[in-house]
Amino acid sequence: MTELPPSGSRPAPDPVRSSRAVLDDAGVRRSLVRIAHEIVERNDAAKDLYVVAIPNGGVPLGRSIVANIEEISATAPPLGILDTTLYRDDLTTSGERPPLRETEMPSSVDGRVVVLIEDVVNTGRTIRAAMDALMDFGRPRSVQVVALVDRGHRELPIKIDYVGKNIPTQPDDRVRLIADPLGVEPMKVVLEELVGGMAPPTEEGAG
Repeated sequence: MTELPPSGSRPAPDPVRSSRAVLDDAGVRRSLVRIAHEIVERNDAAKDLYVVAIPNGGVPLGRSIVANIEEISATAPPLGILDTTLYRDDLTTSGERPPLRETEMPSSVDGRVVVLIEDVVNTGRTIRAAMDALMDFGRPRSVQVVALVDRGHRELPIKIDYVGKNIPTQPDDRVRLIADPLGVEPMKVVLEELVGGMAPPTEEGAG
């Protein structure tokens, strides 16, 4: 039985947050070029790479990194899109069933060096879920992780191999990539901080 709120009661208002850009479009694109160079330098054979983006924010970043790798090495690795929703370990505790997102994996990952792309890494649970989901598409030789932003507060021992920017945050802060899915419009990363008080618990930014 669902308990109804008392007559005349109103839902609690959303907490007030201040918002500021911590990476502009030029900063994001510089970070992605640098990360692409690091990926090529670390992996001798670019032809063995397989870039896998975690939606939603990882998709435009993945497209940009693939284009940068092609420009550097004359080899364009395949780009996959991998939804991690059903593999998260916090679905039963969040009380909500988030909508499924697209998965597009053009081929098996068997024997490939998979480069997972995430926009903002927080607890590490999204990356852990992505690694579990990858196993449905074969057995990669290795998995490397890219985070445009690492905001800390890790709950799982997840290693980030390539980081665009480390941003110290409070647990209740939000860090968001604002980007056109096609990567055409300018991108930016914004930090939203609470103004005057603590926010109620939220699953946002749990990655």
